[in-house]
Amino acid sequence: MSNLPIPAADAATRAEILDWLDRFAACVREVDFRSAYPFWHDDIVIFGTYQELVRSRLAWTDTQWSNVWPRTKEFRFDLANTEVLASADGAMAVAVTPWTSIGWNPDGSEFDRPGRATIVLQKQPDGRWVGVHSHMSLGRGVPQDSHGNRPVKAR
Repeated sequence: MSNLPIPAADAATRAEILDWLDRFAACVREVDFRSAYPFWHDDIVIFGTYQELVRSRLAWTDTQWSNVWPRTKEFRFDLANTEVLASADGAMAVAVTPWTSIGWNPDGSEFDRPGRATIVLQKQPDGRWVGVHSHMSLGRGVPQDSHGNRPVKAR
């Protein structure tokens, strides 16, 4: 029995998703919650570090973004090593992507804080991609706690 091929995104969809990831990562680097909101569905369902299952973008902001973004810096998705899958009808896409960031130890020294993410996106009638699920996790052995305290640019 053979499997169907993995549904790799076409070049145009891949470019759109990589652009989405890059623009969202800029919001994380800026600790700009307000600019990040349009990237995500209001009723998103996610898994995260601080909660097993979170429902709604507001709850995600309160439990995850507020606990992570100000405590890290230089967040970026590794776009060169990102896989993008897409449904045949172009309505859904999945980004499977490593990411990097920097965290702070209690003494103020920095450490590499890499991880990986799976993000499910849905294409909206206006052509925008909106995240409907995210599961982000740190790499094995990476400290969960980071002790930075950057200000939130906009809520």
